[in-house]
Amino acid sequence: MSPAAELSPTPFGRLLTAMVTPFDAEGAVDLALAGRLARHLVDEGSDGLVVCGTTGESPTLSWGEQVQLLEAVRQAVGPGVSVLAGTGSNCTQEAVKATCEAAAAGADGALVVVPYYNKPPQEGLEAHFRAIAEATPELPLMLYNIPGRTGCSIEPATVARLMDCSNIVSFKAASGSTEEVTALRLACGARLAIYSGDDGLLLPMLSVGAVGVVSVASHLVGRRMRAMVEAYLSGQPAVALGHHEQLIPLFKALFATTNPIPVKAALELSGWPVGSPRCPLLPLDPAMRAALSDTLAALRPT
Repeated sequence: MSPAAELSPTPFGRLLTAMVTPFDAEGAVDLALAGRLARHLVDEGSDGLVVCGTTGESPTLSWGEQVQLLEAVRQAVGPGVSVLAGTGSNCTQEAVKATCEAAAAGADGALVVVPYYNKPPQEGLEAHFRAIAEATPELPLMLYNIPGRTGCSIEPATVARLMDCSNIVSFKAASGSTEEVTALRLACGARLAIYSGDDGLLLPMLSVGAVGVVSVASHLVGRRMRAMVEAYLSGQPAVALGHHEQLIPLFKALFATTNPIPVKAALELSGWPVGSPRCPLLPLDPAMRAALSDTLAALRPT
């Protein structure tokens, strides 16, 4: 048996929602609505929440807004719910500072993305993440690999070298390949908890050792996402597959264009006025909005 062939821990739970950031009519962060949405997501099955990530439009939030949002969500959900803050940057000093501020503001962990645009070599990626880990040794970290956004990918061998940092405990795998999960487990062992970064790949990733998902769809179908995970883990793969197949149209609709454009529209259609994305992202176009509305309507009877 492979040394990696054992179950990984679940440091933040199994179902994490990558929260949108609500904006009011003037485009300011709506902290009160963020708190209400956070409580709703927990009520609908989320074990934890990620604020100020990709779905939360972190590139267009100021650092001050990000701290305020983290504090509002932390206060809204109280203890017992994992709240992670997206603190990544392509500037190592900025990422270190943001992660320290998140720890001080009550985060249970930090989501730190691979540096974007400057495309560092693997040695630079190792130095970047090591600096963050060493600056916040008590704060659990989730490394985030999403090469489609960053133009750069961290290799499993590099992650393995970072495993001597005790607070690097998890990894959000968003490369679009289940092979990444296997490669990481073989390189790092079972201590690294791997989360799917793609709703549509959650079920196959569970089958090769992922522990859960950082989800967008759970804004709308949190209970069904949780049911799929629980069915798989309880030895009911056919039930889990049924959930997966029913939800695939929604997964596709939520990524028909750049995230979080569709999910913000879906929330509006579902009675959550979270506002439009900040420029350079734009509201969902009318044709896609109509198609999304049909997809949501088809889900409601079940």
